[in-house]
Formats: sequence, C-alpha cells, structure tokens
Amino acid sequence: MQNSDTDPDTETVLATITASPGRRILGIGSLWILSLMVIYVAFARPPSFGWQVFLVALGAGSIWIAEQMRRSTSVTLELTRQELREKTGFVLARMDEVAGLDRGMFAFKPSNGFLLRLNNAKPRAWRPGLWWSLWSRVGVGGMTPAHEAKYMAEVIASILAEQDPD
Repeated sequence: MQNSDTDPDTETVLATITASPGRRILGIGSLWILSLMVIYVAFARPPSFGWQVFLVALGAGSIWIAEQMRRSTSVTLELTRQELREKTGFVLARMDEVAGLDRGMFAFKPSNGFLLRLNNAKPRAWRPGLWWSLWSRVGVGGMTPAHEAKYMAEVIASILAEQDPD
C-alpha cells in the first residue's frame, strides 16, 4: 500500500460543483433590483428621516450581499479523497473529520445541496449561494445544479463508507 502523501490518486478531483449561470443571474439580479427599489423609495417618497436612513442602509446592505454572492458563486468546489475545497485552495472540510452526511428533504441544508456533519467545529464562514460553515456543520448548495451536488454527495458517501472500520 502506498503512502497517501505520495499517492497521485489522493489529489485527483473526484467531483466539482459550479454555480448555475441562470441561478446566478436570477439571484444577483433580484438582489440588485431589490436594493435599487428600496433606495429609490428612500429618496422619492421618504416617510421620515429615520425610515429614510433605514431604507438606504437596507439598500446598501443588499448591494453588498449581491456583490458577495457574485464573488462567491464564481468559485468552483472540488472534492478529492482528502478534502472538499474551493478551487482557490480554501479547505471547507477534510474527509477524515466528516462524521456524517445529510441530504434528506428535512435536513437543514441549502437548496439543491447537502450538509456535512463534522467531528469538530470550524470557524463560521459564508459564501452566499455556494456554501456556509456554522459550528460543526458545512452546508453546500444554493445556486448549484442539483445533479452536481447529488453526485458529489454520493461520492462523499462512498468515501465515508470506505473509511468506516465496521
């Protein structure tokens, strides 16, 4: 048996997830339209100064989230035997720290995605439309095509089954 550090198969990308272009346009466009409408209302018919400040802040926040979503959904997620990572190299979860996989209808997961339960907590992180990390959970999905996320979940399930000593 080869050492996993030198095994060329350990770095082979087994599955990828990329945000769907149509969902990106719809999601980011909706946020831009919302923000522009809220800012328009704030200046065209301001109810009071307090509400005007609130509406401008809400519109600016929506623009900020739309930009974060645009940046995050331009990244591809890759799965290898060792880890789930962004193409940039940022590691979402190592396979040896994954305790379970939830992809059922009632699981607290992003749409068209799955949830990884980890052995230890990770720092909180959020890439709108692609993935999030909270406590010992990593949710993958959102603007992703269902077939890509389902395939990646199946590959993760098979890796976990191989790792299970029982």
